[in-house]
Amino acid sequence: MDTSKICLFKGDKVIWMVFFLLCTVSVVEVFSASSVLTYKSQDYLKPISFHFFTVIVGVLMAIIIQNIPYKYFVRPIPYLLLFSLTSLLWVLLAGTKVGDAGRWISLFGITFQPSEIAKGTIVLAVAQILALLQRENGADESAMKWILWVTLPICVLIGLENLSTALMLFAVVFLMMVLGLVPFKQLAKLAGYIFLIFFFAFSLVLLLGHDKSAEEKDLVKSEQVEKMQEKSKIEKVFHRLDTWKSRIKSFGKPMPPPEDYDLNKDAQVAHANIAIMSSGFFGKGPGKSTERDFLSQAFSDFIFAIVLEELGLLGAFVIVFFYIVLLIRCGRIARKCEKRFPAFMVMGIGLLLVIQALFNMMVAVGLAPVTGQPLPLISKGGTSTIINCAYIGVILSVSRSVNRVAKNK
Repeated sequence: MDTSKICLFKGDKVIWMVFFLLCTVSVVEVFSASSVLTYKSQDYLKPISFHFFTVIVGVLMAIIIQNIPYKYFVRPIPYLLLFSLTSLLWVLLAGTKVGDAGRWISLFGITFQPSEIAKGTIVLAVAQILALLQRENGADESAMKWILWVTLPICVLIGLENLSTALMLFAVVFLMMVLGLVPFKQLAKLAGYIFLIFFFAFSLVLLLGHDKSAEEKDLVKSEQVEKMQEKSKIEKVFHRLDTWKSRIKSFGKPMPPPEDYDLNKDAQVAHANIAIMSSGFFGKGPGKSTERDFLSQAFSDFIFAIVLEELGLLGAFVIVFFYIVLLIRCGRIARKCEKRFPAFMVMGIGLLLVIQALFNMMVAVGLAPVTGQPLPLISKGGTSTIINCAYIGVILSVSRSVNRVAKNK
């Protein structure tokens, strides 16, 4: 009797192990970091029960998707691209806002982030283009053109509300083109254009963005308030300029000593640094964080700071090691693929997860500006958690197919 047919967890066993360990860390750390949510709701079980339910749904999603042959992931790409463009336009024009960012769509009582679906869609589309346009000596020269036609509209629409996600996605696409052997001259020229565009955009943000704290002091008279409101209507599409400028300026400042921190102005960065500095090698222990009560996004954007505080440098190293193992296993699966599409797809998804994790960690330890990127498979989230679990399911689907082919040889 073939036990592989009745096995629930198929594919690469190491990826399954890393996946379950990250999900376990997620449940424990989100429960610990949700003290603000439990205080607001006066319900200690509601925040963690929702996250636990989301993780369970994600695991079930991974189990279902691992059983789908990877060839079926090609067929919905045109429809996913159309859905991504439509939903991102919806977000831009009538999205649900949290703070000053509109990244969500509310439909029939369900709120989700279209950018999470768009990221995976772009990886699938780029993998298919690279696979179709591979020649003996690498990718055809037309491959970059088709990739940019697909990628740029999505990245622009995402970037207007979530610049860090757009930059991260384009970085993944660029690395996929490197792996896909797109001609070096084309890559070098594209890198030059990216540098010029980034320099121009950076200058534009610093010139046109406004210092929010200064504006709040100046807007005392009602006429000035009305003028600002009218201005925001005119510049509605670029309303995130102020946020981008403030984050760039905050990151560019030299780090002050702990006693000089302004806990009102730089609360997130300050409390993240306090959490990290008080962690030690072994940490304070799960559930014993003190900074979670003061860090506004302790369960999401800054959860790595809480991981460091509670699990110490040793625990943080283990988490980083898990992501490295995930990327290495993706590379191993890709090398075993006989066809190009699944190989590019697996590497694209692996890069997407690991680069996002890297961004989140760099923000938590002060090596990058605050970006609002959750830590994949660990941070609290609805859409992001389920979609990231679905990505794992795709990787496992390819792994399962590779293992089947190897057994039949």
